[in-house]
Amino acid sequence: MEDCKLPLLAHPSYALKERGEHADRRRCVMSMNNPLADNAPTDHEDQALVMRTRSGDREALEHLIERHQGWIYNIAVRMLYHPQDAEDATQEILVKVLTRLSSFEGRSSFRTWLYRVAFNHLLNVKRGREELKITTFSAYGDALDNTPDLELPDPKGASPDTNLLVTEAMLACTSGMLLCLDRQQRLTYILGAIFGVSDAVGADLLEITAENFRQRLTRARRDLRNFMNDKCGLVNKANPCRCAKKTRGFIQEGYVDPDNLLFARDRMSEVREAAPKVLATIKTLDDECAEIYRRHPFYNPPDLRQMLRQLIQGPT
Repeated sequence: MEDCKLPLLAHPSYALKERGEHADRRRCVMSMNNPLADNAPTDHEDQALVMRTRSGDREALEHLIERHQGWIYNIAVRMLYHPQDAEDATQEILVKVLTRLSSFEGRSSFRTWLYRVAFNHLLNVKRGREELKITTFSAYGDALDNTPDLELPDPKGASPDTNLLVTEAMLACTSGMLLCLDRQQRLTYILGAIFGVSDAVGADLLEITAENFRQRLTRARRDLRNFMNDKCGLVNKANPCRCAKKTRGFIQEGYVDPDNLLFARDRMSEVREAAPKVLATIKTLDDECAEIYRRHPFYNPPDLRQMLRQLIQGPT
């Protein structure tokens, strides 16, 4: 408990219980459907779906939305922190895509066109409720230091509810650290370090050179690594900050609401399953930091197909 050595998706109260061949098949399917992978096999199918959609095929549109809404949402929630802000942004992005679909001329891949729309929106959207509070690593470190270390209600029992709260505290705290990066760095880190997007794909999506993508990623890794190595007990065992010790303090300060969990609910899988990036061993501190985020959930997104269906059927 003290080191927060909790299997992020292993608790029976909210984890998917997958074993053996079923889990292997599921991981394989998720990997194949990763639209951010090099030479994504979904892209050719996307082009066909776009053509059908532009001909009035609503089923093709829903299939297109279903394929990408989860990835857009999972990037948005890491960019904006709060799930409601991420849901709003995802909806706004999909409406933009729907209304601009007629302008897609196929000169680039649909993936490139779609995620450029998404990323431009996320980089320019109004700062969310949490993003306004968290500004610098220095201020975030001070807030952690000022949060008292308190024992959990059942420090020896480690009940299911307690485990869930500690996991919520860990996810909230490490998600907050991402907000200390500026938006350009944050998006680059989410793509390159967490989701394992190659520099070639990342550069294409962000409309920069591969060298610039690598430089941004290096700076983001450095800034996050320096902070986590100095503060976070998950990365550096010498640090006194421990998720289990901070959980009650986070609850008292309003960072964690036991009655309204933001991160440790409706979890489907780990990011490592959705965007696999096999590491035989973690050799660097940068990889160790990124591994914490790769163990974050790949969240079940809100299904926005009904909203878009109503929008299409509306008078305007």
